[in-house]
Amino acid sequence: MSWTASERFEARPAPGGLALVQELVNTHATGGGGVDLLDDLMTAGQWAQTAADQWAAVHGLQPPTLSLTPAGLRSLRELRDELHTMLDVPPDQRPSGPIEVDSVVPRANAQLGSDAQGRMMMIPLGAGADWLVSAVWSEILIAQLDRTWTRVKLCREQGCRSAFYDSSRNSSAVWHNVRICGNIANLRASRARRRAAD
Repeated sequence: MSWTASERFEARPAPGGLALVQELVNTHATGGGGVDLLDDLMTAGQWAQTAADQWAAVHGLQPPTLSLTPAGLRSLRELRDELHTMLDVPPDQRPSGPIEVDSVVPRANAQLGSDAQGRMMMIPLGAGADWLVSAVWSEILIAQLDRTWTRVKLCREQGCRSAFYDSSRNSSAVWHNVRICGNIANLRASRARRRAAD
């Protein structure tokens, strides 16, 4: 099994279930002609089931059988756009600390569960896109609590903008793949310097 949307960008997946968040963002069309995986119900349904299977496998859960409706597809697209906007904020400028309870908007339905050793996890509730949306928001909450959320970023290359997990020691990576987008940016900068020197 694999995170198919992120693999198209050759982006290293985020650890554990957090890769689902990255995966949803990376369903957008690729610059190299790759399709938008949320473009139509059939393509989106295949992607959603594969993503749900992968996420469930990471957590040792039985995957649900997902069936997307047009409304569910709209929900996934809206969430993808919202995540893109959230990740577009530089990590050091993302809000942190306590939140105002009156500003909280319900986003997901999940159940808290534990194993015999008392280890807790959130189990998404709902069906179709609602289940997937709940899984995504659950992973965001966990990532914010364990402070890995700031390591989920958007590639700085404007033609790419894929989501990636920054595993660098000082969390300073700006491209999802230095070999791909880093080279494009460096080549562009080199050409600009040559033009300026002429």
